[in-house]
Order: sequence, then C-alpha cells, then structure tokens
Amino acid sequence: MPERYPGYDVLAKRDGLSWNEPTRSAIAARLAIADEPRFFDIEAWQTLKAVCDRMVPQPAGRAQVPIAAMVDRKLADDARDGFRPASLPPQREAWRRGLAALDATARAQHEARFHTLAAADQDRLLKAMQQGKLDGPDWNDLPAATFFGARLASDILSAYYSHPLAWSEMGFGGPASPRGYVRMGANRRDPWEAAEAKPGSEAEARRENDRVR
Repeated sequence: MPERYPGYDVLAKRDGLSWNEPTRSAIAARLAIADEPRFFDIEAWQTLKAVCDRMVPQPAGRAQVPIAAMVDRKLADDARDGFRPASLPPQREAWRRGLAALDATARAQHEARFHTLAAADQDRLLKAMQQGKLDGPDWNDLPAATFFGARLASDILSAYYSHPLAWSEMGFGGPASPRGYVRMGANRRDPWEAAEAKPGSEAEARRENDRVR
C-alpha cells in the first residue's frame, strides 16, 4: 500500500521547537528498549512474540517496533493502568497465565507450541480466545475473552501506538509539549503536522513532509 504520509519522520522534530527536554528523554528511553525479555521466561517470550506478530503485522522493509519488549517492560516495571476487570487477576499474573494457557491449548489441538504454528492456525486460536471459546483446565477461572480484550489487545496495541515509528506511519506529531496544537478543527492542520497524501498529490505531500519539524 502507498504511504499515507510520505517522507514524514516524527523524529525530525527531536531537536526542534515541538519537543522539550523531558519529551526528548522519554522518547529516547522508548527507542532504547532492546528486543529481549526482562520479565518473561523464554517460553512465554516466544509465545508473546508470535501473538504480537499476528495482532499487529508490521510492514516489511522497515524498522520494527519492539512490541513484545514494550509489553515485557511494562510488566517488569509493574506499571499498572490503575484499573482492571474484576474477573482478571493482577496484570503480571494474568499475562503469565494467559500465555501459558494459550500455549497449552496449541499443544492440545495441534501437538505443537503456539509460536511454531502456521499463521492461519495462530489466527484461529486468537479468534477463539477473542470469542471466549477457549476454556478447560488450562484456563481454569481466567476468562479468555476478557483476557484478550483487557490485557492482550489493550497492552499490545497501546505499546505499538506509543512508539515513534507508529506515529510516523499515522502522521502523528507526538507530544504537544511545548508547542501545542492550535488548528483543532476537522481537516485543519498546523504547519508542523504531517500532510496526508491524497490520490495524485503524493509528491506534494512528500515535499511538505520533508519540511515538517
């Protein structure tokens, strides 16, 4: 698919007027996350990596957002949301139990671990989880559908869209500190926001985005 915001790189704002020093420091820490686990053991890490690949397939030929590592860091730091469904245990326990149950279900149905399955089989298991159709002793009292929505999908998508690579992909300018956004109405943008490419105007959008700082 063609780029929606051709030529746009939100990190070009790094040393400009758009971001202050606390913003730069926070984003630098996010960019420095290594694609390796600190919280999960190797089996859970392999399952998580495979789940992330199916939940958010990333474009080939582009640097990859380390989604699994970002989820792992949230758990390693025990950074909580401040709320959770009453039917789920605390997030660390929920993630450990949910990934183990998914892997056990893969073994029961396919005689193989989840990360080794074909993409179509992985998708079927994730869809069944989303629909609450995975149960049994491996899931015990952990509700599959709630785990999928409140932990798996929420944490994975939040991780992806908190990364500058995803911001560039969707034309987001990052934190509005200190410059802020002024033109808040529909179909209006500030000069430091990315220009969306319309059919036939890709070259113009690229020229505008090359100047965005």
